[in-house]
Formats: sequence, C-alpha cells, structure tokens
Amino acid sequence: MVRLAEFHSSFADVRGTKIELAMKGEGQPLLFLHPGQGFVGASAALGKLTKLGKVVAPFHPGFGGSELPSAITTVDDLAYFYLDLIDALELRDLVIIGASFGGWLAAEIAVRCEHKLRKLVLVDAVGIKIGDRETRDIADMHAVDENGLAALLYENPLKHRQDYASLSDEDALTIARNNEAWALFGWRPYMHNPKLLGRLHRIRIPTLALWGENDRVVDVRYGRAFSAAIPNARFETIGDAGHLSFAEQPSAFACRIENFLDHVQH
Repeated sequence: MVRLAEFHSSFADVRGTKIELAMKGEGQPLLFLHPGQGFVGASAALGKLTKLGKVVAPFHPGFGGSELPSAITTVDDLAYFYLDLIDALELRDLVIIGASFGGWLAAEIAVRCEHKLRKLVLVDAVGIKIGDRETRDIADMHAVDENGLAALLYENPLKHRQDYASLSDEDALTIARNNEAWALFGWRPYMHNPKLLGRLHRIRIPTLALWGENDRVVDVRYGRAFSAAIPNARFETIGDAGHLSFAEQPSAFACRIENFLDHVQH
C-alpha cells in the first residue's frame, strides 16, 4: 500500500505549507517519520501501533501529496519544519519513531529540541558516518535496479518486492515523487550529515535503536555505533528482517516498541 489503509487521511497547514498526513488511534501521540520509500509496507505495523496511542504519520514535504516550499532544501530544513509541525498539531509528551531516512530526521529533531519529546525510536536509521572517507557505510540505494533495491531493503525480497505494473497512476506518481524528494534531500553527502554523529550526545531522552538483523543498507555494526553515540540508548535487533524491518516483521516491531514505552522510564 502506498498510503495507510484504514487511517484517516487529511491535510494540515504548517506555516503556509500543506502537508498530507494520516492519523488513527487515541492517547499518547506517536509521530512516525517514514523512509525514503514513503509508507510502502507500513500499514500493518502502524496499525498495530494504534493500540499504543494516536499514530500521526505525515508525508514529508515533497513526498506524497505534501507541498515542497522553495525554502526547504535540506534535511536541516526538514528538522525545523517538523518542530513547527509539532507545534501546529499541539503534540505533547511525544514519541518519535523514525525509520531509515525518517530515522535520520528523528535524530536531527531530537538533537535540536529534545524537551518536546518523551522518547525516541530509531529504526534502521541512516544519517551518520562511522567509517573513514574510503569506507562505504550506507549502501547506494539509487545505483541499483528494482530487483537490486528490493534485495537491499528486504531480507526476503521476493515476498516484498513492489509490483509497479499493478499500481494505479496516482500511486505510481506518489512513488515517483517520493523518489525524487528522497534523492534531493539525501544525495550530497549521501544519506548522512557529517556533523550529526558528534551531536548525538545531546539526546538524553530514552532512545531505542531497533535494527533488522539482515539490514543490507546499514548493517548491525552501523546500528550499534549509532546507538552507542546516544547516552543510555538501547540497541535491539529484529530477526528475519532487513532494512525495512517494520514491513517484514510488523508484530515484532510493534512488540519491541510497546515494551520500550511500557518499561523504560524517563
């Protein structure tokens, strides 16, 4: 599904920018920041999270049906945009869950303004550089064909590979728009901020780094380094899962987050 099944979809105005978002559930807000692929494969996992609170799932500016104002050109701009969105939607006691590119965004938000957040979950996040300049830490997701991309994203690519021929024109346009915006924000330098690793010490709220055991985009070693840079962060893996672990193992994904929210104190 390109959009979230059984969620209420609407548009919100954030300081003059129209943003498409989906919401479902009641109680504590859970802000889910999607990967570069958008919400493909996310419906089951986010549906399970609605049992834990009110899931708020926006398309980033430039993705889905969200506008992309000329002033937003970098991930830094996106992070400040989301601070405005948090204010506009009056989200309090907030848990941010960011996956892949969305995990990068979540970390950038947290280093800037953690006092608005209760907890942070980073799911197979990109965004930092852990090796030297000659070492590729993050697989190039733009340099492969559809089959190669599925092999990077999923532990079981044959089961989860997108059938583009079956898409409606609207869904195909959404995916094309997602890919264009994802490349814009993550191209140079590729999928990371050289300064972010040195800023992660600023995140002092409870943090869970959740990684697919067979992540071929940013492997478990990368995930452990990400987690180790955040004071008192927990690192956990999900078996039989790759980079989009929430899509392959939605029940395990939701259970890990439920345990983290219930048992890890501020």
